[in-house]
Amino acid sequence: MIYLVEDDDNIRKLVCYALTKEKFDVRGYASPREFWQGMEQEAPELILLDIMLPEEDGLSILNKLKRNVRTENIPVIMLTAKSSEFDKVAGLDMGADDYVAKPFGTMELMSRVRAVLRRFDKTRNQKIYKVGELYVDPQKHIITVAGEPVSLSYKEFLLLMVLLEAEGNVVERGRLLTSVWGEYYTESRTLDVHIRKLRVKLGDSGKMIQTVKGIGYQLGGADYE
Repeated sequence: MIYLVEDDDNIRKLVCYALTKEKFDVRGYASPREFWQGMEQEAPELILLDIMLPEEDGLSILNKLKRNVRTENIPVIMLTAKSSEFDKVAGLDMGADDYVAKPFGTMELMSRVRAVLRRFDKTRNQKIYKVGELYVDPQKHIITVAGEPVSLSYKEFLLLMVLLEAEGNVVERGRLLTSVWGEYYTESRTLDVHIRKLRVKLGDSGKMIQTVKGIGYQLGGADYE
């Protein structure tokens, strides 16, 4: 199920029609109030969220979603008519998985939707990782360091998974950006911010994330199991 929060009737109807045509189940909401009522009934697999909304703006809704344990791992694609880089970076830094600037083509939007869902699905049915005192069970979304639970945002979790899957090899910056934020996103500052946050949250295990100058990052120094 995909939820679309968009107050423009024409855009909402067009996107819902395009998603339905591509065999997606979709529910369109014209207001934040309707959206929150829908969230009480069922959690979706993906949320398409407009920034400029009545009652409550999209960034505020995104912030609430990412601060709630029940909804923090639901992927979100922001829809915005603004050209301001601030809105794009702010949304991504707050945990959005991608953004699409209006006006957009339905083919581009469908491509973004499928890409985000693929990245989300990759976290399922994966092996358990044990690196030093770091333990990660992707399927159950369990992360511990020295037995203590660690809470990561969805973006931080995806970033950690890309580093773990490299099994000690260096991961280039471009690959990290593409894997976590999508092929359309090139703002490298966001990557550095998330790496810093990830290191802090992982405590002593965060020291295993090494910067390889001019190339990217690697998580190594211990045997992978």
